[in-house]
Amino acid sequence: MPTAAKLVAAIAFAIVAALAAHLYVLAMPDGRPAGYLREISGLIGAFCGWMIMGPLAGGDRGRIEAMGTGVRTSLTIAILVVLVFSIRDMLQRSMKGRYDAPMDAILGIFEQALELGSPVLQADIIGVLLLGGLMGGAISHWAGRTWR
Repeated sequence: MPTAAKLVAAIAFAIVAALAAHLYVLAMPDGRPAGYLREISGLIGAFCGWMIMGPLAGGDRGRIEAMGTGVRTSLTIAILVVLVFSIRDMLQRSMKGRYDAPMDAILGIFEQALELGSPVLQADIIGVLLLGGLMGGAISHWAGRTWR
């Protein structure tokens, strides 16, 4: 059921994900196109905000627990974005015939995840995810408490 906390969480974490993706694009090598990284990251952020943070915002839980849930939501967003783009890259490589067996393709997902996930460990991206998670959790909690 839609609630104000879910809507606020979806908007807040869409912004956090898009901002982190923008910083990721700035750190990418010149030869790699960004494509729809920001937009898809924003959609994943909105989905995670709605599904993870939204139901847990407000209620009897305190602001500190909500902020912790916000950090968990941000880290989930980062993992899902890396996983989605790793699967996309694996599918593109498999269409070009670069894998001999299905297991090679599945292992290719994790190879791509390591390659794509290493720039996420930069201080500015981690800072955006952590601070955005804290702020998104607090704002979602406030919305859940204000608009019941």
